[in-house]
Amino acid sequence: MSKFYRLFSLITICLLLSCSDMEQADLVVHNAKIYTVNGAFDIAEAMAISKGKIIDIGPEHEILNKYTAKKIIDAKKYPVYPGFIDAHCHFVGYGLNKKSVDLVGTNSFEEVVERVQKFAESSEDEWILGRGWDQNDWKIKEFPTKEKLDSLFPNRPIALSRIDGHAILVNSEVLRRSKINYTTQVEGGAILQFGLEKKNKPNFNNHQNPEQELNNTRDIEPLTGILIDKAMDLIAYETLQKNTTKDLEEALLAAQKDLFSVGVTTVDDAGLDKSIIDLIDSLQQNEVLKIKMYAMISSDEELLNHYLKTGPYKTDKLNVCSFKFYADGALGSRGACLIKPYADVVGHHHGLMLNEKEYFEKYAPLLYEKGFQMNTHCIGDSANRMILEVYAKTLKGVNDKRWRIEHAQVIDPTDFKYFKDYTIIPSIQSTHATSDMYWAEERLGPKRIKGAYAYKELLKQNGIVALGTDFPVEDIDPIKTFYAAVVRKDNKGYPNDGFQMENALTREEALKGMTIWPAISNFEENEKGSLEIGKSADFVILNNDIMLTNEENILKVKVVETFINGENVYSLKK
Repeated sequence: MSKFYRLFSLITICLLLSCSDMEQADLVVHNAKIYTVNGAFDIAEAMAISKGKIIDIGPEHEILNKYTAKKIIDAKKYPVYPGFIDAHCHFVGYGLNKKSVDLVGTNSFEEVVERVQKFAESSEDEWILGRGWDQNDWKIKEFPTKEKLDSLFPNRPIALSRIDGHAILVNSEVLRRSKINYTTQVEGGAILQFGLEKKNKPNFNNHQNPEQELNNTRDIEPLTGILIDKAMDLIAYETLQKNTTKDLEEALLAAQKDLFSVGVTTVDDAGLDKSIIDLIDSLQQNEVLKIKMYAMISSDEELLNHYLKTGPYKTDKLNVCSFKFYADGALGSRGACLIKPYADVVGHHHGLMLNEKEYFEKYAPLLYEKGFQMNTHCIGDSANRMILEVYAKTLKGVNDKRWRIEHAQVIDPTDFKYFKDYTIIPSIQSTHATSDMYWAEERLGPKRIKGAYAYKELLKQNGIVALGTDFPVEDIDPIKTFYAAVVRKDNKGYPNDGFQMENALTREEALKGMTIWPAISNFEENEKGSLEIGKSADFVILNNDIMLTNEENILKVKVVETFINGENVYSLKK
């Protein structure tokens, strides 16, 4: 045998021995800029994944020299982040809304009507449902009224939800079917009537006249068709065709597809009933639904009784350990409950408290005892104060119960301390600030606005805020969440200096607010939220680095690929 062949054989044997010494992984990602979001906020270059978990992460040469894999991804220097977690949204509602009239972005009530007419022409359903209008975006910034809908659809029920889901416009056919007239009273809600002095100026008062008959056309005429908060529960939806299991499954899968395209791997759905939770669990167990979910249980009496008996429920993809309560309504529909009256309404309108304090005081100790988180929708400073006081009474001091205030939108300066003193987590949505900034000061006045959308001040309390979108109230894209938190401008760069920049977050804080901090708020920090050994390989690859790119480029950033448990669930079409 020649020296050449002996040398060749020796090299081949060495290579074979070298390969046999390498550890086997399912996936290796390399040539990347990996934001681990670990305790030191380290940046790595490569990681190895096996059975859906990260088994190693570090420098390029170390990972490539140590591991071989069935699949190797060259990230081409693109940035890699932990999968984004939306800490407050309505995933199921978003999916179902895709089958109704999309009214988001309408610039006038006339445009709303046009979209409803077009949708109605192709819809075979008797009821026409829609969502997304916002009178604050219109030239005439007043609630719409039902006359035009009545003229176009005298016998067909029309129900159009405001963008925040806390107000709805219905036509007279819905009012008749629902037996709602100007004598109808409701606690925790409002049925708006035309003002006596000007027909198109609705007021919040309900006038009682028991001698009038229900369903009489004259009884409906004084109503504008606007129902706020608990008044919406009066609508006779029982005549509406119910969604089948197939409808719900299609809605969930459609929503999942959209979320993967923007890099969201876990959603916190704020308010679900048992049948939906069970369906989600079944679809996840059968690998049909791959997105992970932290499900807040709706706080109606039946669900409270059931889950307080059975206790929290947890799988690899589903976490059911919290209840969603509502303290008040929304600022945009003037249902948020304020300590002092609204600045832009004549009279003494404070908004709406949806339940008395005693209601929350009844359930808070029961949730505490059974190991459930209490997550409460609070917009106005009065609602926030009441629930913070209820939490304080039950939690008693510093704790690890991780009870949450959902939105924490308007806080009286004297009440921020509750978050720190009782370890309460603010679950906030930064795009609310940039959506509301055009009119919020009119509602609140120049002094009270300083305690609104105060994300930096909230962060100071416990060093944690959980960021979400509240979609479909806002857009599903977490890049917009990041931009609004850091830059605090709209997509046109308004205002030039940003909105109340003293409460902007840094880029590192915003990224943590979309990854590790919501994981902590969900009791899931040991399994997700950062890219570390032993955690799930939930990650997203972007085409530009949101941590470094100029602010005007942030909203142009796109998702290249999304992974859940090491499985590619989305790739950008070339």
